[in-house]
Amino acid sequence: MDKIKMPVPLVEMDGDEMTRIIWKMIKDILITPYVELNTEYYDLGLTHRDETGDKVTVDAANAIKKYGVGVKCATITPNAQRVEEYNLKSMWKSPNGTIRAILDGTVFRAPITLSTVKPVVSNWNKPITIARHAYGDVYKNTEFLVDEKGTAELVFTNEAGQEKRQTIFNFEGGGIIQGQYNVDSSISSFARACFNYALDTKQDLWFATKDTISKKYDHRFKDIFAEIFENEYKEAFEAAGIEYFYTLIDDAVARVIRSEGGFIWACKNYDGDVMSDMIATAFGSLAMMTSVLVSPDGYYEYEAAHGTVTRHYYRHMEGEETSTNSVATIFAWTGALRKRGELDDSSELICFANNIERAVIETIESGKMTKDLAGLSATANKEILNTEDFIKAVRDTYEKIK
Repeated sequence: MDKIKMPVPLVEMDGDEMTRIIWKMIKDILITPYVELNTEYYDLGLTHRDETGDKVTVDAANAIKKYGVGVKCATITPNAQRVEEYNLKSMWKSPNGTIRAILDGTVFRAPITLSTVKPVVSNWNKPITIARHAYGDVYKNTEFLVDEKGTAELVFTNEAGQEKRQTIFNFEGGGIIQGQYNVDSSISSFARACFNYALDTKQDLWFATKDTISKKYDHRFKDIFAEIFENEYKEAFEAAGIEYFYTLIDDAVARVIRSEGGFIWACKNYDGDVMSDMIATAFGSLAMMTSVLVSPDGYYEYEAAHGTVTRHYYRHMEGEETSTNSVATIFAWTGALRKRGELDDSSELICFANNIERAVIETIESGKMTKDLAGLSATANKEILNTEDFIKAVRDTYEKIK
C-alpha cells in the first residue's frame, strides 16, 4: 500500500529523556510505516541547545513561521542541578518560552477524555480547556541575587532620555529581584484568540487574574479583554448564546471545581501552566492533555503538555522496563499532521491523524493501557503494557479500523 504523501514539511523538534525515546517509537511504529514523513528536523535536546548557545531553539521557531506547523517533544528547562548534571555553559531559558515569545501565540490545552476514566471531580462531565497566554511574564523574566544592603528600583527610560523611577524595595541584606514584562499587542492577540476559539467551539469563556493585588500588570489584562469584548465580540457572543466573564483567579478556582466543565478558562502564562496540570491530573493523567500554540499569524505548534518523564528515563537507561504513557505525545503528532493536511488540502493525512487518535482511545477503552491509567480505569479486565507494547497495541487497533 502506498504511503501518504507530504509535499510540504512540518517542523519537527526533538526533545529530552524518556519523551525522546517515545518520540522515536511513535515515528517508527505509528507514522513512518503509513506516511512518507516530511519534516525539517531540529534537535532541541538539552546537550544540543547548549552546543548551539540555544540558537537551535530560535531557528526552530523561525522555521515554524516558514512552514506554518510544528510538532515538539518535551524538553528540559534546566535548573542549577541540571546545569551541573549536563555540564552546561548556561542555565538556558525554557525552550517553550522562547518559541512562544517568537510566535506570540495562545496555548490551548484540553484533556483527552475516556469513557472508562472518570474525572476526580465527580461533577465534571465535559472537558475544560485551558487557554494560556504565551508571551512574557516569568518565562522571559530578568532576575538576580542581592547580597548586600541597597535599593532596588524599576527604571523606564523613553526615547527622549526621560526616566520614570519607582522603588521596589530597600534591602537590608541578601534577597532576590525579578523583573517581568508584557506588551499590549500580545495581550490583545491573546484576548482575540480566546474570543475566536470560544465562538468556534460554542463554549463560554472565563478569564481570571489577580488585579486586586497587581493593580497595574494584571489590571491591564483585564481592561484589554473588556475593551475588545465590548467593541468586537459582545454581539457575536450573544448571538451564539455563550458568555464571557471575568473573575479573580482564586474565585475562578472555586467556580471551576463546582462546575460541570465544558468551558474555556483563559489564564496568564504561569497561571495557565499550573492550572492545565491541575485539570489534566483531575481528568486522569498529565499524559492525557493536548496542547497547541496558535499564533495570530496562523502558525501552529503542537506538543505534549507534560515534561520529559525523568524518573522513567533513568530506569530505562538502567535497562528496566517502563510503562510510560505516550498518549499526549501521539496526539501532538496527530494534531500537527492533521493541521498539515488541512493547510495542504490532504484528506488522506487528515483521515490518518483522526484514525490514529481513534485507535488510541479504542485501545485504552478495550483494557490495554499503561500503568498510570490502570488505577483510574473502570475497565474490568485490564492489561498493563510497557511503553513500546502500548504503542504497538495502538498500531494493531489502527490496522483494524483504517
